[in-house]
Amino acid sequence: MAAVRATGLSAADRRRLDADVLAGPLGARIDTAIRRGPARRREMIALLAPYLSEVDPGVKRDLPVARRLVVHLIETRDREELAEGDALAKVASAAAEPYRRVRKGLRWYADLPLRGELPDDLYRLRQADLVPITQIDDISWTGGRLRVTGHAYLAGLSVRGRRFNRATVVLRGPRWQPPVRLRTKRVFRPEATYGAQELGCNYDWSGFTAELNPFALRWRSWLRNAARGGRRLLRRRPAVRDTTTWRAEIVIWSRGARAVGALRGPVAGRTERPAGLAVRPRWWVRPVWTSDRALQVVLQPTRAELTGVRHDGDDVVLTAFMPGRQVNKGHARLGGHRMSADFVPVAGGTEITLTLSTQSLLEEKDGRRLWVEPKGDPAATVMLGDADEFRSLAGDREITVQADRRDRVVISAHRVRPVITSVTWSADASMAIEGHYPEPGGEPRELVLRHRTGLSYRVPMRRSGDRFTARVPAAAMPRFGEAVPLAAGTWHLSVAHPSREPVPFRVDHRALATLDESPHVHDGRRYQLISARFDVPMVVAAEEKPDDEQGMAGVYALQRHFYPAQRREPLTDATVYVAYEGRQYEGNVRAVYEERLRRGDDGEHIWVVKDGAFVPPGPGDLGLGRGPRPSVVRAGSREHYAALARSRFVVTNSFLPPWFRARDDQMVVQTWHGTPVKRIGNDLPHMSRDPRPPVWHRQAAEVRGWDLLVSQSPWATPVLRKAFGYQGEVLEGGYPRNDVLTTPDRAELAASVRRRLGLAEGSKVVLYAPTYREYDRKNANLRLNLVQARTILGPEHELLVRAHSMQAAPVVPDDGFTHDVTTYPDITELLLVTDVLITDYSSVMFDFAATGRPMIFFAYDLDKFRAKRGIYLDLGEQAPGPVLTTSAQVIQAVKGIDGIATEYADRYEAFRRTYAPRDDGKATRRLVDHVFG
Repeated sequence: MAAVRATGLSAADRRRLDADVLAGPLGARIDTAIRRGPARRREMIALLAPYLSEVDPGVKRDLPVARRLVVHLIETRDREELAEGDALAKVASAAAEPYRRVRKGLRWYADLPLRGELPDDLYRLRQADLVPITQIDDISWTGGRLRVTGHAYLAGLSVRGRRFNRATVVLRGPRWQPPVRLRTKRVFRPEATYGAQELGCNYDWSGFTAELNPFALRWRSWLRNAARGGRRLLRRRPAVRDTTTWRAEIVIWSRGARAVGALRGPVAGRTERPAGLAVRPRWWVRPVWTSDRALQVVLQPTRAELTGVRHDGDDVVLTAFMPGRQVNKGHARLGGHRMSADFVPVAGGTEITLTLSTQSLLEEKDGRRLWVEPKGDPAATVMLGDADEFRSLAGDREITVQADRRDRVVISAHRVRPVITSVTWSADASMAIEGHYPEPGGEPRELVLRHRTGLSYRVPMRRSGDRFTARVPAAAMPRFGEAVPLAAGTWHLSVAHPSREPVPFRVDHRALATLDESPHVHDGRRYQLISARFDVPMVVAAEEKPDDEQGMAGVYALQRHFYPAQRREPLTDATVYVAYEGRQYEGNVRAVYEERLRRGDDGEHIWVVKDGAFVPPGPGDLGLGRGPRPSVVRAGSREHYAALARSRFVVTNSFLPPWFRARDDQMVVQTWHGTPVKRIGNDLPHMSRDPRPPVWHRQAAEVRGWDLLVSQSPWATPVLRKAFGYQGEVLEGGYPRNDVLTTPDRAELAASVRRRLGLAEGSKVVLYAPTYREYDRKNANLRLNLVQARTILGPEHELLVRAHSMQAAPVVPDDGFTHDVTTYPDITELLLVTDVLITDYSSVMFDFAATGRPMIFFAYDLDKFRAKRGIYLDLGEQAPGPVLTTSAQVIQAVKGIDGIATEYADRYEAFRRTYAPRDDGKATRRLVDHVFG
């Protein structure tokens, strides 16, 4: 800050800068330092106090209330007392959670720590604390008036009725223009309460509707244009019609508090592309969204409009008409490129002709807007108007001339894109897509749905001429021979192109008005296709939740009221199974469940399933005869809370929800999900900080409820005890999930898995299963060179790539040699068919040891990983295979794996005796006998 101030700032600029950094980045660093303990607090106070003494008092007074309290404490309290005490930590911790507002007279105050010790004025809520929370659900034209519908409220201030609750939408234009106040009224909208992030607040009456009469804009715009035109005439230049922009704000009066904020937050889909209204020939009123999703309303004249486009050999020729002005000279502009154009005066205006080189357009990567610049006049955007949009092929690419959401002409060149013309949903949530795809050649293509996590699905596209059709079974997507619903979130649509470049879909602009964007509910899940950001199609999937389970208020009620009440009810003889928080049906939990079914256990079996990830099989599905199917409860649902509160047994392989507290008469069996190679729990560096981080307290509370911890080996037991701080009973019985690796019918099981994966008969299978890097989780690059592996290993090998679920998913080509098995349900089944394992610091090495098959360790970042995370093993001395650092070394090792297996045979056997001595096919039996008798 001293360096910035040395450049010389005005008093106003200095105040603005100080306010920005204290409320933003510097303030965030202060909060971080407060949580790091006395030494870090002492250093922070020493550095910050001299700076704060030079900050304008008005800036400090107007900071958000929690930041204001911290600044006051630093300036007024003894530094050593403040560093060693907990006053700063109390304020920072309370500010991180939604806090209550309290009213004294007509003013509102924050209910934060140290009230009574500090002046009341420090706790008063000011403009920085009273920021309206807004969302716009719909924008439409009704009877020639613009109607805006949504909700707006002040966080923490309930609005349960109409009384003392007003909101007004105001449009503010340029400079001296009087604001436009829309006719606004409050409406009942309980959805705002369900989606709120504050606890205990009711926003049922935060909805609003606002109506705009366009005439209010027209006369204001006429005055502005008259003034601007007069100034141009004084300079002996003709008057030019100009666009006038109003920004939308909402003014809220709620229970004595008043706040003003931008009207922002459109619901994705139709609300993002509101239509304009022609209020007179070539004059439009258009609601538009800014890049930060704030609403504006513009009164826009059409100064130039497109009249035609043609592809003439090596050129694209565009013609436009500029009404009301006759000009002989001028230029055109495409994005930032200025170019010559022909201006020819004609009756009623000027005709403009622009010739663009096809080759130049094909070299551009982004779409660019088209402008014309008549000599002596400001530049004018060319509007599409009544002209048709244009697409023309140029090899495997196309040139398009289209309108954006404001009807402005945009010219772009890119690979030929499929354009959706219609979407039809069926009762089973299958989506039939039809459209136009004139890519030359007519080769088969696949539609790819890709999630932000990297998960993807492919469905075939049927093509006939330049048309295509595709069917997306949203509730039953194919995954290794089973059907699963689309996971919650947004799925982007593209075409799998031979060039490996994803080609995105678009929606035909003529189809936008009739596009079915309504949600379709099937089997407890909601699916919808929306055209976001104007014409970008996306499929959105979500769980269908009851209203009382949504938002912070719903979660609060379940955790603070419903769950404690259920814990007071008698226990039932039921068992709850939770594998990876309900995301997978696999591992030790699966093995225990299936063993109990094999024994004919007729007790109640309850599986927790998150986001519809799987359907647990019943006895009939497992070939065990007829029997009751297991119950399924949705993770986070009311039934989930009830099941964990009232079931006698809980079997899991990971941490349970933080709200869960085991009852004295419950038995919680923690099977964990692998013997650790990398450091976990209390052995991680951040877990020994003072004060302890929140995750330390959460782990301690969870571990106190465990009744039995399953360990794979005598070596793993003390490691797990220390990492978790666990003092209870441990069963060193081996891992149940590994029984299938030594079962007598493993060859038959392996053949079944090979068929599910589509592996060639007799091929040698190599599995690459790396762990995640905490310091590089967003990196989706594979260090293993797949092209080189295919070339060297040849067709007799097939490579399975299983990325870690906590690492960004790589793009793995399914080319007959490589197969992406990241989403395969159970990794143990992959180990059944694996001939060679390539891993690094993953616990899969201990599981695979039961097979006796060779392993290779690709530890390209061993020193960095050991420094950042830490590992329990000395891989160089203990690994049952070579530890290599380059992709080329790994590939050569796979090629010569027979020699390596012989070389490491003795070390492999010692590794197996130490780390997997009881993975003998009987681990599940031992565990079920021990727990369930």
